[in-house]
Amino acid sequence: MNDLHNNIDATVVVESVAVGTTGTGQTGGIIDLQGYGGVEFVINVGAITATDAVFTVVIKDGDVTGTLASVADSGLPGTELLAGVVAVSTRVDGTSEKVVKRIGYRGEKRFVQANISSTVTAGTPVSITAILHSPSVAPVDNP
Repeated sequence: MNDLHNNIDATVVVESVAVGTTGTGQTGGIIDLQGYGGVEFVINVGAITATDAVFTVVIKDGDVTGTLASVADSGLPGTELLAGVVAVSTRVDGTSEKVVKRIGYRGEKRFVQANISSTVTAGTPVSITAILHSPSVAPVDNP
């Protein structure tokens, strides 16, 4: 049966906010994957005024929350490069700004995190939502 609604849980890990200071960006909340088979991060990037701005997404994981490290590409359906936004000479809605990107995690660690930063100090609004999937017990409660 095709039933996505009862087989996922969603949580905001970076609430809609300006990406902020160059290189600092926004640190996502840590997701506990206990009881789930994986997570898909949905990244929303708003209007970008600087054509040279690059927005970089980094996925980290670990067995405990205090020692998260960057995930190897083999643990990511998709790539961090494709989940971010690159510099372009002209911004285009839906492609290089005002865009939704995504990246998954299929690693074996219990805790995972998505962070986003920019090469320029940016007021560009960003948000990241984690969609936890493949629950060990379904249906998942709908809050």
